[in-house]
Amino acid sequence: MSEGGSRGAKQRRSLQFLGATGTVTGSRYLLRAGGIQLLVDCGLFQGYKQLRLRNWAPLPLQPAAISAVVLTHAHIDHSGYLPLLARNGYAGKVYCSEGTRDLCRVLLPDAGRLQEEEAEYANRRGFSRHKPAKPLYTERDAKRALALLHPLEFGVPQDIQGLMLNLFPAGHILGASIASLEQGDARIVFSGDLGRMEDAVMAPPARVRKADYLVVESTYGNRRHDSADPTAKLAAVIRATVARGGVVLIPAFAVGRTQTLLHFIHLLKDRGEIPKDLPVYLNSPMAAEATEAYVKYCARHGAEHRLTAEQIQAMKRTAVFVDSPDESRRLNARGGPMVIIAGSGMATGGRVVHHLKSFAPDPRNTILLAGFQAGGTRGASIAAGASAVKIHGEYVPVRAQVETIENLSAHADAGELLTWLRGFERAPRETFITHGEPAAADALRRDIEEALGWNCRVPDYLETVELA
Repeated sequence: MSEGGSRGAKQRRSLQFLGATGTVTGSRYLLRAGGIQLLVDCGLFQGYKQLRLRNWAPLPLQPAAISAVVLTHAHIDHSGYLPLLARNGYAGKVYCSEGTRDLCRVLLPDAGRLQEEEAEYANRRGFSRHKPAKPLYTERDAKRALALLHPLEFGVPQDIQGLMLNLFPAGHILGASIASLEQGDARIVFSGDLGRMEDAVMAPPARVRKADYLVVESTYGNRRHDSADPTAKLAAVIRATVARGGVVLIPAFAVGRTQTLLHFIHLLKDRGEIPKDLPVYLNSPMAAEATEAYVKYCARHGAEHRLTAEQIQAMKRTAVFVDSPDESRRLNARGGPMVIIAGSGMATGGRVVHHLKSFAPDPRNTILLAGFQAGGTRGASIAAGASAVKIHGEYVPVRAQVETIENLSAHADAGELLTWLRGFERAPRETFITHGEPAAADALRRDIEEALGWNCRVPDYLETVELA
């Protein structure tokens, strides 16, 4: 630790959990240390209505009183609250990696635009209980917030009023970071979302050797990913659906999952495992922009990923990018066989919802779920075998085949999380397990206690803990 420990030891430090407790969404942690109030992650809650309502609730402090914000990565459950924070008075710096900055430039304006479109659609169709329905924030709010982003290089410390911030690669998606914060005699580490040890696209998360306090995610804390090659099931699902003359509809996260799917579909076509002339459409302007950003970023930052130069370029060539709403509507009338990748990944909004209305009732089609489906989302209902799902105020029957490929996840599973934790030279004083649904978080707590003997706990929403 740096000198000045005796002074740092006298400073009161606390950590408040403003999100990602009991759920995999809404990541927000408020670190108070020696007069500094630093927000680590600034995400939106998703899923159950009682969680989404938290997005509208005020924070326990005025945004203008926050000293700085640190983003671990660009996914909306980690960054999507930032436009509202800025609109409500925050004007300081938002520290993040270069990749997170680039992807936030795509994701945040699109999130605001989607909220505006959904509010307008609800008002036009009259199915909202709110008169009128309003967006949480607008595209304009999001674009204004982008000016606050301050990119840092991995491994280069940044002094924030005496608090030293260091970012390290977390795998997961491009730019994803592990955040280390050190002040005097204490170091607290936030894992962010940790990637896979053997991910097809991303390099594994960096090893971190020391932490006095650790906040670790637990999305897959009670599961281990299937070791089978995910491309085998992807190929089988596509071939079976093509044989029926159907449509493979894949709800996909615009950042990370979409690019992995495009990479895999390119490999399958190249190997002749699916028809080379099978039409593939990427129907998400945000995912299209994110893919462009991936291609550019991958070309500059080869150490963060495993792709060759040709594979990077193939991401763009694999699918037809659908731009306008009219083009999107024409896909619904086109019929199969074809593959449509569309946002959002848990089918909570975006263009995939309109495709579900068209394709879910037809048993020739397949809904392929290729990522974690948080409780309370439309995707979770479909995965659980719901016979119908509510879309725009009416129930749509689900007669299409439903398939899942869980090992496409970009999150470390329980075993990989333990592998990463074993890289620490000594046990942290305390480990806080967050960003997981209750069963997953508690399972990881038990595994850490039994396998490593560490002192760990699962915090509650809005709980504040004192840091020695």
